[in-house]
Amino acid sequence: MTTIAEVRSQTYRVWRSSFQSELNSALEAHLRQAALIGVRAVLQTALVEELRAQLGFRPYARSTSGRKPPEQQRSGFFERRAETSYGHIPDLRVPKLRRGNKDRTWQVLRRYQSAQQSVLDKALYLYTLGLSVRDLQEALFLFLDRVLSRTAVNRVTVAAQAPMDAWRQAPITETPPVLIVDGVWGEILYPTGDMWTDRAGHQRQRVRGQARVILTAMAVWPDGRHYIVHYQVAEGEDAVAWSAFLQQMLDRGLDGQAVRLVVSDGTKGLLEVLPAHLPGAQLQRCVVHKVRGFERYLSYNEVPSVDPETGQTLSKEEARQQRRQVMKTEALDIFDAPTKAEAEQRLAQFVTKWEAVERQAVHNFKWGIKRCFTFYQFEPSLHPLIRSTNLLERFFREFRAKADEIGAFPNKDSCLTVFHLVMVREHAKHDRVDFAKTT
Repeated sequence: MTTIAEVRSQTYRVWRSSFQSELNSALEAHLRQAALIGVRAVLQTALVEELRAQLGFRPYARSTSGRKPPEQQRSGFFERRAETSYGHIPDLRVPKLRRGNKDRTWQVLRRYQSAQQSVLDKALYLYTLGLSVRDLQEALFLFLDRVLSRTAVNRVTVAAQAPMDAWRQAPITETPPVLIVDGVWGEILYPTGDMWTDRAGHQRQRVRGQARVILTAMAVWPDGRHYIVHYQVAEGEDAVAWSAFLQQMLDRGLDGQAVRLVVSDGTKGLLEVLPAHLPGAQLQRCVVHKVRGFERYLSYNEVPSVDPETGQTLSKEEARQQRRQVMKTEALDIFDAPTKAEAEQRLAQFVTKWEAVERQAVHNFKWGIKRCFTFYQFEPSLHPLIRSTNLLERFFREFRAKADEIGAFPNKDSCLTVFHLVMVREHAKHDRVDFAKTT
């Protein structure tokens, strides 16, 4: 059972990585500066949205009723100071009108300044904890006392996400010896080229959801540290996609000669391009995927009708399930061996025991199994981390849960941003790395 202390510790880690103000002293300056950039972007965008709502037309939109009075004409921006719970903003850009600026009261700023700022700042960054755009719209209403449209909230969150985009372009200054790579699929909306007319008579682009994969690389270090270092959207997991993915990592500074091991679920596209991009790396086939692979080849020949341990009668399905579970357990036990020699010995025993009744499944399991033993070149303490893609799979489960709530992402940037936010939260939740060093 999770203790109160463990919950408190995890919550603080998530808050710190989500630009919250309750920080350890070592991270305070770095994260306060990152938070200040985000709050400034949110406030500026919200001010533009407030003026847009008041005037009723977009910047540079042509008027159909003649020239507007000066009080309704935009005239660029002016700068003003603002105090936030994260520090002083000396140059907040506020939209300006040709006349009447002194008499104007900005509702966004008034609400912000009158609210408990630390609480409001947290509301703005609840999005980083997985809040949907609709939920954020409701949260902002509680503090600003006015409803921003979903489009406006989208623009606010996009502005606040700019600091996160910088992470994906930051140089990779240290190359890990091990990379775990895999992909997680999601649905993104793309324009079809057709148009349609909504109930208000507006012309809209027709969009359609398309499956896309987020290729991901997780670094693993000799001391057991592990965290995601790169990700990008691709149309598939073929050689072209993996080549572009690895090349982007090299362009960011990854030393292709220094990577010694790449852990994968066995996708052929990666194996094809690996020597060209990471010539010093060997491939480790995920042992979990390898074990799962032989299940569909099981024939269930000579399945016993009685449980040999309990003596109870088994139904046909129960007998099948028992064999499947026993074989999977014994297959996974092979890779728990402390040395490669002992693992090969366990493999021989497995083959001897099962080949007569499950020849096709055993043949499938043995095929290419040498790549499942590559991890033995590293220290035993690393074996549980690098013999499978489980570290990434666990993270992917968190992302899929969020993606399922959203359905189809409105665009690629939205998909990548949510992926990034889930990544930050998961790293902090499990205390995997001092995230300030990787952003």
